[in-house]
Amino acid sequence: MRMSTRTLSTVVFAVSLLMFSTACGKKKTPVATPQQTQPTGNRDRITEPPPPTTPAARITSFTAEPRTIERGQSATLRWAVVGATDMTIDQNLGAVTASGSRQVFPSQTTTYTLTAVGPTGQDSRSVTVEVATGPPPPPPPTVGPKVSGTELLSREAQDVYFDYDKAEFRDDARQALAHNADVLKRIFAADPRFNVVIEGHCDERGSAEYNLGLGDRRASAAKEYLVQLGVPADRLTTISYGKERPQCTDADEACYQKNRRAHLGPGR
Repeated sequence: MRMSTRTLSTVVFAVSLLMFSTACGKKKTPVATPQQTQPTGNRDRITEPPPPTTPAARITSFTAEPRTIERGQSATLRWAVVGATDMTIDQNLGAVTASGSRQVFPSQTTTYTLTAVGPTGQDSRSVTVEVATGPPPPPPPTVGPKVSGTELLSREAQDVYFDYDKAEFRDDARQALAHNADVLKRIFAADPRFNVVIEGHCDERGSAEYNLGLGDRRASAAKEYLVQLGVPADRLTTISYGKERPQCTDADEACYQKNRRAHLGPGR
């Protein structure tokens, strides 16, 4: 059957309309656009925290108390250290801990140096202990056998000499009496029961009676002088031997001088 030209145009128009409607109803698929991506190396890198910082060795304090001492006394060193693995003090003190104290006994002025060493360096500090100079301590008392008053008197007392026919003192006699006063004070302090007799002697010239009187004056004068120097009078007695007990028997002036004397002996 043959279609008319008008009918054919109508069919073509309907088909075109249908195709247009179908195309408009389809959902448009979006066109993918290329995306920018970061390199894999940057995306996978993990950022690590920085390592901890090791503190430097540092001495926070180093002191000596007291700073000045007398010889024989002690001082105390005190210290504190951070960030160190090895701490030493010179003057033969050696290795020490990070904090502490040490007693020292320097015999002269001494400087002590503390050195602290760590992984990142070292630190050092010094203190000085002054030792005052002064007189040396007195020596310890000598311990020995006790000496009797008689031995001490015989060993240390001095005879007092006079001029011919005199009972007055010369300069050398006064010096001997001053020495004897010190000896007697020591003896009497050590032995309260000890007494001393002062003997008066003369040379051989003159009568026995005269020399007894002269010897008595010499002994009495020596006693009075000792008492004036502080020797207790009740611990002293006198006796005169005149010319009866000479030290020397030669007939010359040197021998006569030895016999004109006051002599100290143990009391009876």
